Amino acid sequence: MELATVTSKGQITIPAGIRHKLGLQTGSKVLFFDSGEDVVIKKNSPEAALEAIQNVLAPLAAGQGILTDDDVMALVEEYRTRNKGNSK
Repeated sequence: MELATVTSKGQITIPAGIRHKLGLQTGSKVLFFDSGEDVVIKKNSPEAALEAIQNVLAPLAAGQGILTDDDVMALVEEYRTRNKGNSK
């Protein structure tokens, strides 16, 4: 566990051990995930971005009956068929 102090501008210094573990350097971007009572900080990456999108969209998809990879692929195929010839 590491401790950081929030400045008057809302800034914190990420402890050196955490920066090293995540490979963060000057200018690196991080993502903040709100998971209820906790906030998770992850190094920005395509995988982390997809995870964030999936976490947001999963409940919406489930509400539409999109629960499996096959459901997603069927929806993509339906979209492609419906929009054939409409690409820019």
